[in-house]
Amino acid sequence: MGKHWKHPGGRGNAGGMHHHRINLDKYHPGYFGKRNQSFCPTVNLDKLWTLVSEQTRVKAAKNKTGAAPIIHVVRSGYYEVLGKGKLPKQPVIVKAKFFSRRAEEKIKGVGDASVLVA
Repeated sequence: MGKHWKHPGGRGNAGGMHHHRINLDKYHPGYFGKRNQSFCPTVNLDKLWTLVSEQTRVKAAKNKTGAAPIIHVVRSGYYEVLGKGKLPKQPVIVKAKFFSRRAEEKIKGVGDASVLVA
């Protein structure tokens, strides 16, 4: 009676950023802070050939059996390729971090290749 023993560390999860910091960092990493904030700029299939120079586009149209031009979507500032629009029937290799299901189907339907880049 008369002793302050009931909540020595604070009530509940109190002190997670302060006096219980070691426990939370060790056993619950990522408990504090923002979550599900994803940065994923997207580009549609119909805008894909605008990422390549006009010279490369003309050369690829003339030389259909040669090496296909490579479109690096990430270098142009985009991460994901979405499936809106149509691709011309020209061989091309598309490199991106993510592809939507429909975009991948359309790229392979034209005979092109889609490559995932980390």
